[in-house]
Amino acid sequence: MDVSLRGLRAFVAIVRHRSFSRAAGLLNRTQPALTVQVRQLEEALGLRLLDRLPGGAEATAAGAELARQLEPVLRDLDDALDQARGTAARRSGTIRIAAVPSVASGRLPLAIARLRESHPALQVRLQEAVTGRVHSMVRGDAVEIGIASDPGTGSDLDGEFLFRDRLLAVMPAGHRLAVGPVALAEVAAEPLLLLETDTSVNRLLADAFAEQGLRLEAFQRAVHSATLINMARVGLGIALLPSTTIELKIAPELVLQPLRPDLTRDVVVVRRAGRSYSPAAEILVDTLRQVEPELKTSPGRLPSLRGGEDAREHGPPKRRPSEVP
Repeated sequence: MDVSLRGLRAFVAIVRHRSFSRAAGLLNRTQPALTVQVRQLEEALGLRLLDRLPGGAEATAAGAELARQLEPVLRDLDDALDQARGTAARRSGTIRIAAVPSVASGRLPLAIARLRESHPALQVRLQEAVTGRVHSMVRGDAVEIGIASDPGTGSDLDGEFLFRDRLLAVMPAGHRLAVGPVALAEVAAEPLLLLETDTSVNRLLADAFAEQGLRLEAFQRAVHSATLINMARVGLGIALLPSTTIELKIAPELVLQPLRPDLTRDVVVVRRAGRSYSPAAEILVDTLRQVEPELKTSPGRLPSLRGGEDAREHGPPKRRPSEVP
């Protein structure tokens, strides 16, 4: 006969209160039901655990030792179940996420701040990485979800559209190209300030330049967008960056112009194929959809493309199997 959890709880409650009737009332069960459960437990263990006395119930030596060992086990079990219920109710839990730098510095901090207000027991553990690394971390279960570019069809990962942005030419207001959309041929003639080669921005630009028979050459490359922005700020060249780059706030005097042709990319939530979101991850993703980087717009500045009206205007989101910086 198997040992039941209900039987163990009944036994510990009877030992604690030395009474079948009091234990039955606290457990919201009938006294005959508790009697049956304890008898079944004794039969399963082959031990007499309780002596039924006129004044109540008394644990035998074996019963007292078993109850002593069960008390902390049942407390730990109750704590674990409470934590699971809290996770299901989105009140608690830990979300491990990897995100590309443009999202890690833009939307994610805003989403995490909003979560702290609405669900203070939720914890977000963030790791910043380029897209290829994000995909690897999701694939290896180092994180539950990633924010990066689409892993593409036929992958062991799924990508769910989050938002769309465009690439912008970033330059001082007095630059000769600061008056409207900038053709790639015009950009190619300028000193270019570019992100590292293992980013989606570089791949997107390289493909677009190649289609027009142009060569993408960098005057300077950098890991961080802020470095390129400051280089553009002092006139070293034109920086080519995503419109969701939050670091553009550090130089409001710069002008942002779209490229011609317009170059856009889709950023997605990456998870292992066939896996569902945990309740905590689901609410984080929902919150991410609701926030935008706090990049103020001014003359010559452009808001980022989003998954709403802008996405509908451009048609269904297009999947780009490239890396997002």
